[in-house]
Amino acid sequence: MLTDTAARKAVKRDKDYKLFDERGLYLFISKAGGKGWRFKYRFGGKEQAVVFGPYPEISLSEARELRDEARKLLRDNKDPRVERKKVKLSSIASSEVTFAIVAREWHTKNLKRWSTVHADDVITSLEKDVFPSLGGMPLREISTPMVLECLRKVETRGAGETSRRLRQRISSIYVYAMGAGIAIFNPAPAEMTKAMEPVRKAGKQPALVGIEQLRGVLLAAEASSATPVVKAASRLLALTAVRPGVVIGATWGEFEGIDWDTREHTADALWRIPPARMKLMLDRKDEIEFEHLVPLTSQAIDLLRTIRRLTGRMAYVFPSQRHSYKSMSANAIGYLYNRVGFHSRHVPHGWRAAFSTTMNERAVAEGRTDENGNSADRAIIDLMLAHVPANKVEGAYNRAQYMPTRRRIAETWSNLISEGLVDPAEFLTAKTR
Repeated sequence: MLTDTAARKAVKRDKDYKLFDERGLYLFISKAGGKGWRFKYRFGGKEQAVVFGPYPEISLSEARELRDEARKLLRDNKDPRVERKKVKLSSIASSEVTFAIVAREWHTKNLKRWSTVHADDVITSLEKDVFPSLGGMPLREISTPMVLECLRKVETRGAGETSRRLRQRISSIYVYAMGAGIAIFNPAPAEMTKAMEPVRKAGKQPALVGIEQLRGVLLAAEASSATPVVKAASRLLALTAVRPGVVIGATWGEFEGIDWDTREHTADALWRIPPARMKLMLDRKDEIEFEHLVPLTSQAIDLLRTIRRLTGRMAYVFPSQRHSYKSMSANAIGYLYNRVGFHSRHVPHGWRAAFSTTMNERAVAEGRTDENGNSADRAIIDLMLAHVPANKVEGAYNRAQYMPTRRRIAETWSNLISEGLVDPAEFLTAKTR
């Protein structure tokens, strides 16, 4: 039986030699003086040897533990040399598999389940807030404290809800990786939220509702130094009361019934927004009956004809200033309102609340009420706001229903908020000054 003293005092000789311990373990001493632990065994009727590593980096007691582990593998009819090679290759592979690589693979796998808007939001959030800290790290080396530190940076800018969504996305990536056998634990479990800052319960988004105040938002925005594209997007958002993301991603092919070469009003002009761009449940994203029809008013048509002179050759009505093949930033209109003095007073999404409040109150004032004294137009206004009905058949039936009434409401709203606004053609004039 070998002792540590004998192993330490072993010196080089003219040729390689071995000092045996027991049960197949021995110390191999090369003629150059190098020392290493090896284990001799028989597998498949042949004598084999597996190298454990150098001495004294691996002590005698550690070598015996490795030998015992190898003997257990033999009892399970596994070749210790092959199993050690698997572990080594797995370790090398795991060091090359970074978080960003797996995250992008996970994102690609989910594209068929997600809308385009949601898919873009997911990858953009990871690229902005997670990849700079964790993207280049081996997947298996990322710990829970590392993930928490990454999320803390998001929390410090006041984006608590975003940090929680990121935690969910990181967790989903690890669940995917564990299923694929390239991760062994999830460093972003649900329990982590207990260590994160509590998120304040969301209240209503700030929105002005007085007509004079609403006109003031547009007047201030359009008198600013913002680009004509952002100003035009802001006005179309106000005129149509659709969701801000729908305006941002508008393409020219979605508009129909407009004579682009004249200034005559087109009575049946429509903005046909496909289901994939609407805020719907995933299983409705590809159902044509859930497309959203927006009646276009004379003011909206004039605005579109004007901005078409700037962006008509591009796919998006409101393209990015830097990359014309992309839509403008989702935050552009909100930043504009903040700059002109409406921070915490009115947000882009606030036009929807303003439209609903104003037009329902107007219906009541004009005596168009139901048996309870509420606005008789409420259901139609909800339909114009694309609030998804609980009943699928009802939603399909109503998508083009009450169009004359919807046009009347839309024209009234447009007339109210457009009074005193400059002709949209001045957007172009401002660009050339």
